[in-house]
Parts: sequence; structure tokens; C-alpha cells
Amino acid sequence: MSYPRFFVDLDSIEGNKIVLDGESAKHISRSLRMTAGERIVVCDKQKNEYECVLETFSQDTVTAVIEDVRRSVSEPLYNAVVYQACPKSDKMDSIVQKAVELGAYGIVAFMSDRCVARYDSHGFEKKCERWQKIAKEAAKQSGRGYVPFVRWLPDLKSAVDEMTQKGKAFMCYEDEDALNLKEYIRSTTDEQDISFMIGSEGGFSPKEAEYCRENGIATVGLGKRILRTETASGYVLSCLAYEKEL
Repeated sequence: MSYPRFFVDLDSIEGNKIVLDGESAKHISRSLRMTAGERIVVCDKQKNEYECVLETFSQDTVTAVIEDVRRSVSEPLYNAVVYQACPKSDKMDSIVQKAVELGAYGIVAFMSDRCVARYDSHGFEKKCERWQKIAKEAAKQSGRGYVPFVRWLPDLKSAVDEMTQKGKAFMCYEDEDALNLKEYIRSTTDEQDISFMIGSEGGFSPKEAEYCRENGIATVGLGKRILRTETASGYVLSCLAYEKEL
């Protein structure tokens, strides 16, 4: 049976009890109109799940008693981080939502040469607050045991510097014919950390692709069809899930 799912920080767990406050407490008591004795699942953002029974309600908090603790079975055994060149309009909302549903460990937005939408640090901070909320709701809906992070970086160089620090990294590039996604994923069999870069509406410039190659990031083709920017990350994450989970 599926129970309502909530996320808390570790300091909300005290012995065999969990204290939920803020929006979580309001949602339990006012939106769901739950009562003592009903069950919920609480996740600690460390991929652990606690099946709990609601015990007490106050004006601002809800206390639940832990009955079972388990490692989340919905989390991939690999950490896939999406580096997304910012698209225009509200496309990033959907990209974040679907990436979380499909198992992304994190999403990092950045500016590339062909981005139509342009954000400074202030604009990015405001957008990331929204995107993080979308990630949290998507994690609840899809039964995740972890809320993927959403961050921003100012440019492609910063993204490349970060991507090359850990694990395998690649750029999805429509003009790449020598290496396809299937071949690349199968070369990462034992790799836990994987990051990949998706272009905005105009894709990446040849100069950007060459910069990635020069800095150890492979350029990888996604097949015979050109995908929209809001489709590409979901396609890659689905292929990763098929090869590494299914």
C-alpha cells in the first residue's frame, strides 16, 4: 500500500519519533485531514525511508512514531547529474520535474553561447528556488527516497570544470557521429557517478564541443532524430535506467 510521503532533515528524527513542521504539518492536518493512527512514509534525504504512525497534532507540528526503517528501493545505484543549458520560457520547470521522476541525482543550470534566456546570479537564485520546489514535489509524487539538488553555474566553462572532477562525463551533441549513447553508456558499467550536458534550443556550438573534448568530456550522439532541449535529458536518463536498472 502506498502512503503519503514527506521529506525531513535528520535533526527532525529524535529516537523513535519524527517531528514534522511547516508545510509538511499543514499538508497532513489540513489538506489530507489525516488523524492519529494513520500511516505516512518519511524520507530523511539520505535515501532512508521511515514508515510511521501519526501520534500527536499541535497547531504547527505533527509527531509520528517510527515503526519500520528501510533503505529506499526507488533510488538508482548510480548518481546521474544533468547539466542543462538554460532554455527559454518555463521549459526548465518541466525538465526538472521529469528528470527527478526519471532518477536524476541533481540538475545544474548554466549559460551557454546559444541560450536565448539570459540570467545573472540574482535571476538564477530566484529560479533555483522555484526549481528546487518542483524537484521536491516530483520526488514525492514519484516515490523517490531522495530530493535531487538544483543548482546553477554561470557558464559552460564552470560546468566543464565541475563535471570533470568526478566520474564519467559527456556532452550530448547532435553533430557527433563517431560515438553514440548506447556505446557510451555501456562503457560506464562500473561507474557510479555520471554527468551529462544538454544544450538549449540552439544546441552547442562547434567551439563549445571542441572545448569539452579538449578537457576530457566526450561528445555523444543521441541517434538519428533531433530532440528538443526539453526532451533530451529525459531520453538520456531513460536509456541509463534501461541499461543500469532494468
